[in-house]
Amino acid sequence: MARTAIIIGAGPAGLTAAYELLTRTDIKPIILEKSPFIGGLARTLNHHGNRIDIGPHRFFSKSDRVMDRWAEILPLQATPEGQATVTYHRQSRAVANGSERPDPATTDRVLLIRPRTTRIYFLRKLFNYPIQLTKETLLKLGFMRVLRIGMSYLRSLLFPIRHEKNLEEFFINRFGRELYLTFFKSYTEKVWGVPCTQIDASWGAQRIKGLSIIKTIQHFLEQIKGSNKDLSQKKMETSLVEQFLYPKLGAGQMWEELAAKVLALGGEIRTQHEVAGFTTSGFQVQGLKALDLTTRQVHDFAGDFFFSSMPIQELIAKMDGTIPENVLEISQGLQYRDMILVSILLKNFRLKDEKGGSGLVRDNWIYIQEHDVIMGRLQIANNMSPYMVKDPSQIWVGLEYFCYQSDPLWAKTDEELAQLGIQEMVKMGLIEKDDALDHLVTRVEKTYPAYFGTYNRFQEIIDYLEKFSNLFPIGRNGMHKYNNQDHSMLTAMVAVDNIVAGLKDKTNLWEVNTEEEYQETKE
Repeated sequence: MARTAIIIGAGPAGLTAAYELLTRTDIKPIILEKSPFIGGLARTLNHHGNRIDIGPHRFFSKSDRVMDRWAEILPLQATPEGQATVTYHRQSRAVANGSERPDPATTDRVLLIRPRTTRIYFLRKLFNYPIQLTKETLLKLGFMRVLRIGMSYLRSLLFPIRHEKNLEEFFINRFGRELYLTFFKSYTEKVWGVPCTQIDASWGAQRIKGLSIIKTIQHFLEQIKGSNKDLSQKKMETSLVEQFLYPKLGAGQMWEELAAKVLALGGEIRTQHEVAGFTTSGFQVQGLKALDLTTRQVHDFAGDFFFSSMPIQELIAKMDGTIPENVLEISQGLQYRDMILVSILLKNFRLKDEKGGSGLVRDNWIYIQEHDVIMGRLQIANNMSPYMVKDPSQIWVGLEYFCYQSDPLWAKTDEELAQLGIQEMVKMGLIEKDDALDHLVTRVEKTYPAYFGTYNRFQEIIDYLEKFSNLFPIGRNGMHKYNNQDHSMLTAMVAVDNIVAGLKDKTNLWEVNTEEEYQETKE
């Protein structure tokens, strides 16, 4: 009798799990997605022919397994040499994309090779991110601030904080207090809405890992020796990547293509289906009920395996039976940060490419460190892919605002939010008011699982979920872990590895995105 897997969520993790099951097992996946859309947090919005991601997504991974999968779903663009290759560790290898060598000018099914530029906007100036000790940086910061940064960093080297308890201490140990106050504190607290002293240090360990001033200096010296054209770039911290892959029509194109493959292989995807409750017996999940949001009918789904990328807080709340009091308490205390994306179409953007004269600034996205605005980050869709904007003479930017659904900001009308974004760009000298042509406002719930609240007791939830042998938490919200899309894919891959290998222990699943190199089960 054929086995079935119920997968909650049609984002990178859920779609990858379905594809892995279809290509490696006899298990049929059924994906249930609450929204009408494919891609989850990695989907791409389309407004009057202008496309933009919900948060920009670089396609870069230290995992060959992930890089190969991306190239399998969408072939890499043709290179001037007439072949698609990636080079790393001074060695080259062909990307696993068969005989296809597509030209972006004539086909949409293509992965582009894109240059990465990410900078910080501070003091109405652009600074490299991560900060580099260049003449340009020193001049922009000024002698006295640079002196304070240097002395502060030296102090952190000589007298590091022992046993880091929070994110502030994590930053200070790696950058010094002065640089932390200059470039990290404001943006981080905009994102999370709480002081860095209230955020667990493990957030920094996952998102920044080995990056520090020393790493930055090493990177700068490597650049002097010669530019690094390695797409895989495993020796470099993720924050220092100089190239990335990107679908021609936005990050969401990757997941729409993978969804099509899942359907072609016999999988099912049911959008607008919200999980209403789980049925369990002992420590086995037997089935779930899902509400069809279009018909308002409730359907029962039985399965042999269950993959969940829904927020753990919701997962625990919808499980039947007697949940231990400590697990309920911790899950109810988990917190999430929401985001509002205000996309503005512009006829002009005052930041220009310093190296190219009057052209558009080259940044993919810019961190807004200015203290007099509440905007957190600004993405430029044109620089993710030139095909994202219908009229190449126009500029399509996404302004990111971080908040809670209980905040007054969330309750503002779309028009009020659009005007706020325009006003803040004018205030920072980025545009004139009449440069704005059109706008789109998108509210995104539970964008960021938070590393505060009851997170310091999260291991107790892991221990409880581990008892359910056929339940696999995957993805960002499914594991309450600040995963990138490649980490989310790897959690799904490792979960299927375990099923294929007959492993009950899911420790390797939780280890994804905790080490410099990903933990993978070997078959």
